[in-house]
Amino acid sequence: MKPSRFVPPTEVPGLAARRIAADILDGVLHKHRMLDEQLDGAGAHPGLKTLSDRDRALMRRLVATILRRLGTLGHVLSKLLDRGVPTDAPRAQSALLIGAAQILWMDVPDHAAVDLSVRLVQADRRAAKYAGLVNAVLRRCAREGQPLIDEVSTQMLDLPPWLVQRWIAAYGEDTARAMAAALAIEPALDLTVKSDSDGWATRLHGEALATGTVRTLLHGSVTMLPGFSDGEWWVQDAAAAIPARLFGDIQNKSIADLCAAPGGKTAQLVHAGARVIAVDRSSSRVARLKDNLSRLSLDAMTAVADALEWQAPAGDLFDGILIDAPCSATGTIRRHPDVAWLKQETDIAPLTAIQQRMLQKAVTLLKPGGTLIYCTCSLEPEEGEQTVAAFLAAESSMRRIPVGRDEVAGMDEILTPDGDVRTLPSHLIHDDPKLGGLDGFYAARLIKS
Repeated sequence: MKPSRFVPPTEVPGLAARRIAADILDGVLHKHRMLDEQLDGAGAHPGLKTLSDRDRALMRRLVATILRRLGTLGHVLSKLLDRGVPTDAPRAQSALLIGAAQILWMDVPDHAAVDLSVRLVQADRRAAKYAGLVNAVLRRCAREGQPLIDEVSTQMLDLPPWLVQRWIAAYGEDTARAMAAALAIEPALDLTVKSDSDGWATRLHGEALATGTVRTLLHGSVTMLPGFSDGEWWVQDAAAAIPARLFGDIQNKSIADLCAAPGGKTAQLVHAGARVIAVDRSSSRVARLKDNLSRLSLDAMTAVADALEWQAPAGDLFDGILIDAPCSATGTIRRHPDVAWLKQETDIAPLTAIQQRMLQKAVTLLKPGGTLIYCTCSLEPEEGEQTVAAFLAAESSMRRIPVGRDEVAGMDEILTPDGDVRTLPSHLIHDDPKLGGLDGFYAARLIKS
């Protein structure tokens, strides 16, 4: 029997995208590297430059789908493997995940998904011996995978158990299940527009939300969409766009935006007429913020500094302070599914200590009568409601100003009994699930007396 001819990866359409997807998955699951840093910037995978826009989009969707449905994939593969996933060859594990994700959830022919996964392991020295196993398991997955999914309630499988337990305790089991179901769906693209949200919704084949955000199902490079090069909008989840609006009229007011990068909230504040100084400790992130503002033809002062150590120019006090505090980011799992697998419950307590220090710092920067907006992209009460309650109990000069339903477009479900904002992934229900959902955010409005 003649040996099969080895075909270099560059000759097989789609293999390069899957090989890079496997590398990035290995980065997240085994090297604990964030997905974003592997996709953009100095730490980006070098192979991305060789991919076409179409293959790059395929690679991103592959990785996101696997991370979003990792628990379900583990359940299916455990039923199809007699001895479990091979642990001595990471590429074999990645190939199985990539093949199964395509078979179960993506518009890829089963035979192509199987063949390309087999080629992935054949090209890896440690994994090559598992080529037959990968072929057999993925063929079974094509026949038996969907019934295996149907036999369990999978949404809760796709989150780490510690997070599931926390959300059930904080929000109740029904809401936790609804949140998990929302996280299983690839989110739409949300844009904050400078004006004419209805017009831009039409141009971008989307719809204008009640809050003014434009939501579209268009995918691909955002730089190619109408209005990008003209600086008419910027990418920002609808929930993330709420906190900056809670200041009200800020025309000609001075506002310090702490932890400002990548700059979506800074852009909102500047566009609303405020004089803004944007502070962030990362020089690369501040550079990106400045690039974003330049594209939008918006101008703000910037400072590369740790917000806890930063001193305002000439000891200035501000009319407003916006703190988008460092947090566990569990509210962003919808758009950043790697967060679920990179964060640990032990991360939360140290972050709440930083959040308290940032709130105390903000008091020293705020004028009497000034407004402080505190927000986090976390679903954990310790980083939201409990942080603000502890701060108000300790700081007699600050009090809460409840948010009114008219300030959130009548979305009563996102207001807490105290008048703070708490958005959940399961909010903003839509007939088309792909057009529903919000990132998890918390925001409180406080005033200095």
